Amino acid sequence: MVPLHSLITAIVQLSLVHTCLGKIYTRFSNLPTTKFDFVIVGSGAAGNVLANRLTENPRISVLVLEAGGSNEGVLDSEVPFFCPSLSPNTPFDWNFTTTPQIGLNNHTIAFPRGFMLGGSTSINFLAYTRGSMDDWNRFAAITGDKGWSWHRLQRYFRRNERFTRPADHHNTTGEFNPQVHSRRGINSVSLGGFPRPIDQMALQAMQALPDEFPFNVDMNSGKHLGIGWTQGTIKGGRRSSSATSYLGPKFIRRRNLHVLLHARVTRLLQDGMTRGKKSFRKVEFAQNAPGSGVDGPFGPRRTVLASKSVILSAGSVMSPNILMHSGIGDERMLSRVGIQTLHDLPSVGQNLTDHSLTRLAWNVNSTDTYETHLRNATIAAADLAEWKRSETGYLTTTRLSFLGWLRLPPNASIFNRFEDPAAGPNTAHIELLIGNGMNLPPPTGNFLTVSTGVVSPASRGSIKINSNNPFDPPLIDPGLLASEFDLFTMREAIRSVPRFLSAPAWVGYVLSPAGALAEVDFSSDEQLNTYIHNNTGTLFHPVGTNSMSRKGSSSGVVDPDLKVKGIEGLYIVDASVMPRIPAAHTQAPTYVIAERAADLIKEAWDCY
Repeated sequence: MVPLHSLITAIVQLSLVHTCLGKIYTRFSNLPTTKFDFVIVGSGAAGNVLANRLTENPRISVLVLEAGGSNEGVLDSEVPFFCPSLSPNTPFDWNFTTTPQIGLNNHTIAFPRGFMLGGSTSINFLAYTRGSMDDWNRFAAITGDKGWSWHRLQRYFRRNERFTRPADHHNTTGEFNPQVHSRRGINSVSLGGFPRPIDQMALQAMQALPDEFPFNVDMNSGKHLGIGWTQGTIKGGRRSSSATSYLGPKFIRRRNLHVLLHARVTRLLQDGMTRGKKSFRKVEFAQNAPGSGVDGPFGPRRTVLASKSVILSAGSVMSPNILMHSGIGDERMLSRVGIQTLHDLPSVGQNLTDHSLTRLAWNVNSTDTYETHLRNATIAAADLAEWKRSETGYLTTTRLSFLGWLRLPPNASIFNRFEDPAAGPNTAHIELLIGNGMNLPPPTGNFLTVSTGVVSPASRGSIKINSNNPFDPPLIDPGLLASEFDLFTMREAIRSVPRFLSAPAWVGYVLSPAGALAEVDFSSDEQLNTYIHNNTGTLFHPVGTNSMSRKGSSSGVVDPDLKVKGIEGLYIVDASVMPRIPAAHTQAPTYVIAERAADLIKEAWDCY
């Protein structure tokens, strides 16, 4: 059921999208032309970076096509604490569902993706994590391009990030390493803006158990192992998305930057041959009426042309979906659904990788948790009034106080049968997500959540289509926990949580496991497996479906410069190009890939 305040903000949004906000259009007929230097499909983390950076040159014209509506006036997107209200089953989500997951007892699960300006940066849980040094050096090794290595990318991390003071302006000494961060970028990042009662208990637990749960002052240093304060994409007390930052007021006013909303891209069309290769510089799309949602109804098909290149930035689900409906993909699969293959590229849609998440909660001896603020109408109204008045208070921070990054012990039995899938010896297998309550609590009780994620998975899945209708949703199979390695890792992750909560700091506060977890014998693989199969979902980090590979390689979809293999006039820049999943929440890596991509594209077209 959609929360009341979500419905109210949706109505507010619909009243806004009928007008042109700066250079943001809602009607095709309002576009000044149908030919641009670059056409970008998708306005998420990558698409808006590219729109911003390419239009730094006033002679370069850019059109961004966004399937969803505006982010303006969407309160749930603006208020950090409201982030769980944005998905699933809302107007701001594509509302995808997976295929039955073998690793989850054939359950299907929701697979949220942002359906609004800013893409998933407008609906995510705001965590800003860069991944490990190993993650990026592995990218460089796989692609044969040292430009994707950790040290070479540091200027792009700094170009992206503007580190800011938290909303409550508390003393942040010892909560992050200022040497690691930039204060001159575009996308704002901050520590939490309001303290939680578990903060000191968690820090004391780390002090008591430093061998297994060490404190890490800054997980974004490239050495992320340990537990540290959550950094989030927050400016003051408000979400900082790619829409509010890279398309902010001083940028969207550029005369050469144009954004069209409600524009559902159906296909890329071949426009000729260039240097002996097929060229795809024409984009076909249809508009739906503001407020009609993902399912339309849609108007007539329209086309726009990119004189230089189309840049596909629709994300790990929709980018391969659009390619396949354009006749670019595995010839055997396309022929089965009646699509003529224009360019046989078997890796399109393969290698889908995601982080699995198992929800864990403990009953606590306190009423000072999220549940009180979510259930008590008087307290909730006061929280929102304070935020509206000054963008301060309880609502200014995300739901995660701390994030932890841990490795399996080197003598873990699973390594006798599986190669370690982590990027290197300083990269986590496990993530702990620590919060002062449940996101969707039951009617009674107060809770501590320490959920667990598998962040170096061995499992792989795919994106496929089973129809030649581009408006049909794709078949999304993330393959969660399909590998025995991942199931083993999740069991060990869950077993680590009672050890963390055994620290003296939690005595008298943490009472017992909550819900079905109370019935689990943590020493039993079988009982843990049952709990995992029934309580696991995704961390919403799909990557890899248009992977980078070495130039000249027959596998992969894009070369290290992010040009689609064997095609002219087409780049892919989004999380789908990551050849492996980083041990990180993926918005920061996607921003940085796009920052470097902007330079690669500018250099290729001599348009600095």
